[in-house]
Formats: sequence, C-alpha cells, structure tokens
Amino acid sequence: MVGYTAKTADKYKLYIEAVQCVEADIDFVYATYKKIVGKKPKTLKEDFSGSFAAAVEFVSRSKKNKAIAVDLDKDVLEWGKKHHLPEIAGSEDRLTVLNENVLNVNTPKVDVVLAMNFSYFLFVKRQDLKAYFKNAYKSLKKDGLFFLDAYGGTESIDVCEEEKECDGFTYIWNQYEFNPITSRALNYIHFKFPDGTMLERAFEYEWRLWTLAEIQDLLYEVGFKNVGVYWEGWDEDENAGDGNFTLTEDAENCQGWVSYVVAGK
Repeated sequence: MVGYTAKTADKYKLYIEAVQCVEADIDFVYATYKKIVGKKPKTLKEDFSGSFAAAVEFVSRSKKNKAIAVDLDKDVLEWGKKHHLPEIAGSEDRLTVLNENVLNVNTPKVDVVLAMNFSYFLFVKRQDLKAYFKNAYKSLKKDGLFFLDAYGGTESIDVCEEEKECDGFTYIWNQYEFNPITSRALNYIHFKFPDGTMLERAFEYEWRLWTLAEIQDLLYEVGFKNVGVYWEGWDEDENAGDGNFTLTEDAENCQGWVSYVVAGK
C-alpha cells in the first residue's frame, strides 16, 4: 500500500494511475491502424498530451517509431520530461515535446493523431472544435487516422460523484453542474487518502458534452472520410465495460459509456 496523503501526493501521478491506460489506447491504435491501413503506424502526434504518457508508450513500442506531444500547460510538460523521458532513455530524440496550441501548431505530417481523455471537449464553441479538427486533418499523412475518445449515457448529465478505489487512494469523479441549454458541464477530480485527508479539485474540467452525432458531422465537414464509432462491450459479471471496442452504427443507450471515434483522411 502506497502511503499517500494530501500533502505528499503528486496529482499527476495519481491521475495517471486512476484515469489513464495508455497501453490499452496504443494497443487499440496499433490494431485499428493495421486493420484499416494495412501496416503499422510509425509516427504519432498526441494532442492535449499532458505529461505525454501515450507518446512515450508509442515510442517505446518500436525503435522506428517517432512521436510529437503538444500541450499548452508548460508545468505538466516539464513533469512529463522529468518522469516519463527516463522510460525511453536513449530514445529521447524520437520524441518532440511542444508547448503550443493544438489549434494552430504546425508539425510534420504523421500517421496518427491522438486526442484522448475527452480533452477536445474543452472547445465549447462549434467553430473552435471545427478549427481543431481542421488542424488535426492537416497534420495527417494521406492515409493517416485520427483517434478520439468520447463519453455519454443517461448519467453523464447528472450532478453526482463516482468513487473508484485505487492503490493507496480513492479517485473521485465529481460531475458538479450541467447546463442543458448549452450542454456545458463543470467537473472535478478529487483524491481521498487513507489518513482522511483529501486533495480537492485537483483537476477541473469546464467543457461541452459533445454527442457522437455532432462529432461525426464535424469530422466529415472538415474532410475526413470513413468516420467510425467503436463501441465498448459489456461484462455482465463485472457490470462494467469489458475493454473490447467494436465498430458499429447501432448501440443501446446505457447509464454510462465510453467509445473511440476513428476518422480516416
């Protein structure tokens, strides 16, 4: 058991342990790209990269892989350099870290653009999300793929808290408020520790809850082709998603779901 307390805990480390599973994301990228394009991806750009754990995971998969990480938050990028770069010691030259805006960053074209953790929901205006999708399109090679995730369900607009027990701490997802007129939501992540202390509002998300239909429409508008939704299967025994995502055009609504969206150039 890790002895976390509110004073000693590193919020970025807690986030990675509680929220991210970059191994699963990159597994999905590899399998889907191979199925659609017919080969393995060699280059990837991680937008809204945070500590760029996914980019590091991608670089670690092959000595031929190169990645670009883009984020506006300099502090989290510096944290990533300190904590993630040692994971690819000797291969740092295959990873480029940019403290820039995903709306206008200009990079070499890549096989894959990745926008995970619902990060693009931060664009609450349609024209801004469309502008981001345009830049993602421009970033891709002619056979490139754009990978996003999305969430929803009947409970996604409720004001509530959801707890998950992790190793040495409790992760709390707090849906604090939702405006049904604008579809804007204010959410927080809190962390609670065995000694009774809490790291409240460690992360704040003020975003728009975009629907899959809206996302697909915008992707097609900027030029993407063959936009597909990959829906997660359900584990009846665990009463939770099973981690297997299947391309489909029809799904049953439920209390909460997470899906991938994949768009081809």
